[in-house]
Amino acid sequence: MPRATARKEEPAEAGSDIVMDEAPTSHQPEGRDDMSVDQDDENDEAGDVEEDDAEEEEEEDVQRVRLLPGSTPTAASFEFLNEGHTLGNALRYIIMKNRDVEFCAYAIPHPSEAKMNVRIQTFEGTTAIQALEKGLQDLQELCDVVTDKFIDAREKFAASASS
Repeated sequence: MPRATARKEEPAEAGSDIVMDEAPTSHQPEGRDDMSVDQDDENDEAGDVEEDDAEEEEEEDVQRVRLLPGSTPTAASFEFLNEGHTLGNALRYIIMKNRDVEFCAYAIPHPSEAKMNVRIQTFEGTTAIQALEKGLQDLQELCDVVTDKFIDAREKFAASASS
């Protein structure tokens, strides 16, 4: 009978970096082969700057929120890319404070995917899209108030510490 015990590998330390050249080619950035790695550091640095600029341009074109299929005007699900519990819980709380909203919840479908889904159901007279837009605007205003209060408190602390 074969042994049922699996060989344990040491987990990487928290915060440690993994050298991508040692990873399988499926984990390499697109357009880069193992055979085409340059050894000249100066060329690599110049290429990295150009790649960073291209990635920033691509990120701006990506739509980060989309309406999922099967939605109606008063009941809709939205998918947010590259968001997690931080935005999900805060947004759910703010949207539920809206009297026109009957139900709001969020879920992270799978921890390995950088996606968050938000479900909103509203009463007649307003749409789920309007509730989402109002929730995002209200959350932004709340963050602005918190930021202003923090800056004021920091300035008062700095003034009292220097005198």
